[in-house]
Amino acid sequence: MDLYTINYIKSNPLVYQYLRANSYWYKELNRNPFVLERVNQEAKKYYKMTVPDKIEKFTRDMEMISTFMDVLK
Repeated sequence: MDLYTINYIKSNPLVYQYLRANSYWYKELNRNPFVLERVNQEAKKYYKMTVPDKIEKFTRDMEMISTFMDVLK
């Protein structure tokens, strides 16, 4: 694995944790370091940190607050 890839993995805790859980990506990164961006995208999907996931979480939180306010009325 090249030095840039190793430094990127160690400096990004999300990717590092994802690679620890899904070690088959190490083989892909050894063969082709250009899949690093795909690994980053997969990590965000895995930990639900994409924009649609954040919007969905915000919507659920607002619904819960709304329900709670209705109960208090």
